[in-house]
Amino acid sequence: MSGVDPARAFRLDGRVAVVTGASAGIGEALAEGLAAAGAKLVLAARRKDRLEALAARLAAAGGEAHAVACDVACADDVERLARETQQRFGRVDVLVNNAAFVEIVPAENEPLAGFESVLDVNLTGTFRCAQRFGREMLARQSGSIVNVASILGVVGVGQIPQAGYAASKGGVVNLTRELAAQWARRGVRVNALAPAWFPSEMTADMFADEASQTWMRQRTPMGRPGRVEELVGPLLFLASDAASYVTGHILLVDGGWTCV
Repeated sequence: MSGVDPARAFRLDGRVAVVTGASAGIGEALAEGLAAAGAKLVLAARRKDRLEALAARLAAAGGEAHAVACDVACADDVERLARETQQRFGRVDVLVNNAAFVEIVPAENEPLAGFESVLDVNLTGTFRCAQRFGREMLARQSGSIVNVASILGVVGVGQIPQAGYAASKGGVVNLTRELAAQWARRGVRVNALAPAWFPSEMTADMFADEASQTWMRQRTPMGRPGRVEELVGPLLFLASDAASYVTGHILLVDGGWTCV
C-alpha cells in the first residue's frame, strides 16, 4: 500500500472528457465536476448557446472547454463531435453519455413514433457515441465510458407513466454490461450512473409541484430528492483511476429508492 494517494486517484488532470447533454441540469453539473478534477472538456448538446456559456464559465475558472452542437440521434452529428474532439485535443479519455429526454404518457396511449424517438436518443444515441469514441479508446487500449442510466432502468414506477424512457434506460443498463464485457480485456471500462430524482429540465414539473415533492420524499428512504452535485463524486469515481478495477457496474445514486 505504500505510495498510494487516494485523492490523486480521483484526479483527471490532462485528460479529455466528452459530455453529451451538457447544456443544462445533470449534464452541466457533471461537466463542472470533471473540469474541477482537471479534465479538459468537450461539451455536446443541441443548444450551442448554452454550451458556449458553460465553456466560458469553465474557462473563467481556469479550465478548458470546447462547445459542439450535437444531436446524438444524428450519426453525422456524432461523427462531427468525434472529429472536433480529435482536432481540438487529439484524444478522448472519458465519455459521459448523458443526453436524454422523456415523454410522460400512459403506455396504452403512447404513440409508437414517440416511443421510438425516446429510444433513438436515450439508447441508440448512447450506443452511437459509445461505439464511435470507443473505437478510439480501443485503439489506444485506454478509456472510461460512463453512461447515465436511471433507477427506471432497474425498477418500474407506474405512477409516472413513461414506458419509452423506462425501456430506454433498461437498455442502457444492459448495454453498459455488454460493452464492459466485450472491452474489458482491451483497456476500456464501461460503467453507468443510475440516478433517482434530481432537479433538471426533465423533472421541472415534479419539483415545482408540492404533491410530487411529497411523493418523492415519502418513497425515498433518505426522505428527500438528490442534489445534482451529489452525482459528481460517483461520476469521478467511475471515470477516474479510482475505479481502475471496476467495469460493468451500475452505480445507483438514489437515496435508497431501490433498496426497499
